[in-house]
Amino acid sequence: MIKQAIIPLAGLGTRLLPLTSVIPKELLPINGKPNIEHIMDECLAAGIKEFIFIISKKKENIRKYFFNDSFYKKILKKKKNKLLLNQFKKLKKYQKKIKFVYQNNPKGTGDAILKCEKYLKGKYFMMLLPDDLIVKKNCTQEMLKLHNATKNCIIATKKINKNNVSRWGILGVKNKKKNHFTISEVIEKPSYKNAPSNYAIIGRYILPTKIISEIKTLKPGKGGEIHITDAIKNLIFKNEKFLANIFKGDYLDCGTLEGYKNSCKLMAKEN
Repeated sequence: MIKQAIIPLAGLGTRLLPLTSVIPKELLPINGKPNIEHIMDECLAAGIKEFIFIISKKKENIRKYFFNDSFYKKILKKKKNKLLLNQFKKLKKYQKKIKFVYQNNPKGTGDAILKCEKYLKGKYFMMLLPDDLIVKKNCTQEMLKLHNATKNCIIATKKINKNNVSRWGILGVKNKKKNHFTISEVIEKPSYKNAPSNYAIIGRYILPTKIISEIKTLKPGKGGEIHITDAIKNLIFKNEKFLANIFKGDYLDCGTLEGYKNSCKLMAKEN
C-alpha cells in the first residue's frame, strides 16, 4: 500500500504576484483554508499517512504555518476560543505526518524528488503538485484504486481544448478504457500538430521509487531544470507501464491569478 506523498513547494509563485510577494501561494486561502490543506485532506481521506514537503529557505512560512505552537498556546491561554482550539488540534495532527526537505535552487520536479530520496519507502509513492486542485471526487483515491488493481504507475489526466495543448504535458493514448488508458508517450508542451492527443497531465502521480535512478542520469532540460516528465519518458521507453487515470472530479487551476480567483468563486458556491 502507498502511504507517502511528496508535495513540491519550493517554487516562487511568480504567476500569482503580487499576492505571493508576502505569502506563499500554497498558503493562499480557498474557501477558508489554504490550498495545501485541501490537497492534504484529499490524500488523508484516501489513506496517505505521511507527507514530504519540499520547501526553500524563502518559504519557511509554510513550516511556520504548521508548527507555530507557541503562538496558539499564548492566545488560547488568554482566550478560550473553541474554533481556534479545534484548528490548533487539526494542525497538531498534521504535524505528526509532515517531513521537510529543502530545494533552495528551483531546478525542477525531478530535482525535487531527488531531495526526498532518503525518506522514500516501498516501491511506489505519490507526488501532488500544489497548483492543481481537484474537487467533488477524490482523485487520489481513484488513482490508488487503479494502482492497487493493476500494480502500475498512474498519472492523472483530463481532456483539454486542442488549441491549448502547447501549455501542457500531453499523453499518447493506447488501449483506452472508460476511465483510463495506457500511456504510450509523454510530450512536454507540444505544438498543435505534434500533440499525440489532447489528454493533459494534471498534477497527480503514482511513481516507482526506482525513478530516482533514472532522474540521476538526466541532464537539465528546458529552463535548465530537471523535469520528471523526462524520467517518465525514459521509463516508458524501458517498458515500465504507466496508466492515465481520467479522473471524475472538477479541476481547478490555482497556479495563476485568474485561476486562483475563479477557484475561490467556485469553491464558495459549493458551500
